[in-house]
Amino acid sequence: MKKRVILLGPPGAGKGTHAKSLTVAMHIPHISTGDMLRDARSRGTELGKQADSYMSSGALVPDALVNGIVAERLASETNGYLLDGYPRTIAQAEYLSACGEKIDAVVLIDVADDVLIERIVGRLSCPNCGAVYHRTNMPPKVSGKCDACGKDLVQRADDNEVTVRQRLEAYHKQTQPLVDYYDKLGLLSKIDGAGSVEDGFAQLKKVLEF
Repeated sequence: MKKRVILLGPPGAGKGTHAKSLTVAMHIPHISTGDMLRDARSRGTELGKQADSYMSSGALVPDALVNGIVAERLASETNGYLLDGYPRTIAQAEYLSACGEKIDAVVLIDVADDVLIERIVGRLSCPNCGAVYHRTNMPPKVSGKCDACGKDLVQRADDNEVTVRQRLEAYHKQTQPLVDYYDKLGLLSKIDGAGSVEDGFAQLKKVLEF
């Protein structure tokens, strides 16, 4: 049985980047809440149809529906997985446990708020090909232009300091109880996500023992 891992971390911590590398290295699927909801909707399952009514209007999908879709998705995974974006609350974590899902490790990518704000506020992306840059850490060769396709780069409207601070405040309020919950169960490990991607991945390899 391959490992069942939960990846936690604030916006801008690098969860998405590390998740891609981990799933390849550990040969397990990367499963995010968003992916599960979209998959259930596209397959037209009963839970997917119910979730669609919320997703189409931009409303948050209720816990009961998210839990059901997660259980439905994980039931088909017998060789481990990397969970990203779920659970978000202790209630969801308890539901996961009640479903018989034995989590092997929970990893928190820890990064100071000031570092995260600098990362996120400096992000630029290409609306055409999806390439991502950073004004100081990874600037494009030509200012304001995508290296890959030459299109004008844009900044997401919510990648401003005021909004980012609000998002981080909400994250800490929601996630800290979950961090404490898994810490008490002896499942939590922390890595320092303030350094390079390579350094972060090296820490993950050590923590997850692969």
